[in-house]
Amino acid sequence: MAVIISAKVADHIRTKHDVSESEARQCFENRTGGLLIDTREDHKSDPPTMWFIAPTNKVRLLKVCFVQRDGDSYLRTAYEPNADELRIYRAHGKPSDF
Repeated sequence: MAVIISAKVADHIRTKHDVSESEARQCFENRTGGLLIDTREDHKSDPPTMWFIAPTNKVRLLKVCFVQRDGDSYLRTAYEPNADELRIYRAHGKPSDF
């Protein structure tokens, strides 16, 4: 499985969220919890948008949103999660490290 980050998404996460491509990729490598599906009406997609929260190698937590197609993960966005996102992920994603 490859993580695909388009130039547009890379620019977006860098300029809006101060997240590097490297940090987003590290989160895929460091994920210990499950994947959740974004079921909010304005975020529904086909294939569905999946998300998780994981630390970078420097222990910065990021929420990572992506879609899976043909065995690859296409990044949609990555940013520091808010308190509600952390609460949801801790309850349903069951991470072992935060």
